Amino acid sequence: MTREHTADGGIELGRFLRARRSRLTPAEAGLAAGSGLRRTPGLRREELATLAGISVDHYVRLERGKETRPSPSVVDALARALRLEDDEHEQLRNLAIMVADSVPEPRPAPSRAVRPGVTMLLESLRPYPAHVVSRTTDILAHNPGGLRLLTGMEQWPAKDRNIARYVFLHPAAHELFDDWSNQVRSCVAHLRGLAGSDPDSPDLARLAGELLVKSPDFARLWERYDVKGRAHGRKTFHHPEVGDLTLGFQSMELEDTPGHHLVAYFAEPDTTEYDALALLDLLGSQPSPTGTMHPDPSATGQDGAASPS
Repeated sequence: MTREHTADGGIELGRFLRARRSRLTPAEAGLAAGSGLRRTPGLRREELATLAGISVDHYVRLERGKETRPSPSVVDALARALRLEDDEHEQLRNLAIMVADSVPEPRPAPSRAVRPGVTMLLESLRPYPAHVVSRTTDILAHNPGGLRLLTGMEQWPAKDRNIARYVFLHPAAHELFDDWSNQVRSCVAHLRGLAGSDPDSPDLARLAGELLVKSPDFARLWERYDVKGRAHGRKTFHHPEVGDLTLGFQSMELEDTPGHHLVAYFAEPDTTEYDALALLDLLGSQPSPTGTMHPDPSATGQDGAASPS
């Protein structure tokens, strides 16, 4: 493929993206109506990039015909964000092939497997709550308290148990965290950092796209581009079953499984917090009562979060 052919393909790809972007309104994309007058119709570049889960710079290069190797995952993410029909999606794929000397193979999906030794470690930490999370904060494994600490999380299907989804969409999260506003900022900063290091990540695109549609709070914080989270410190919880407790926490990367972190909470022995954790561990070991199902955000699309103060 010649340089001229690649350049022509890049121009056509850019024209296609601009045309589709200008035809999709924020309401059609599932975005909350913003304030201020829009100078151009359709979505802004940054809005489309955010919905697709890629960096704004990456999208601008695509639209200007300066990106010569758009990956299949980026193409598919843009097609989802633009609400393309099957034939339009195929056209976008063909245009992407035109601008690439070769189309790289999609990277394998991040592993969700947790080694048996890590599972044993979670059990050995009891009664301290602990869980293993993926790079996009899916809960992959936990001990009894590690799930019960996040009140109501145990009532969600395992596939929906995600820390970011919980703090923004679960109706109990705002009351549980004493510093909910800092909690959500830290959560978004972690995801924003992932977007900077792996902008084409399909798992991040799916999660960010869902939260952008369902939570105006997430959309507002996502636009701030904060990337500084916390790996340790203290958090205060107002737990409906064991009362108020302030716990230390530590997040540790599992080096043999990239992206996985073990997060543990702890308290000094012979304190009221330690006794509360022992009770929480006991409650988490018991079968969940029936008739207390919390809303499933993936089914209802509920935005249960209040605006940070």
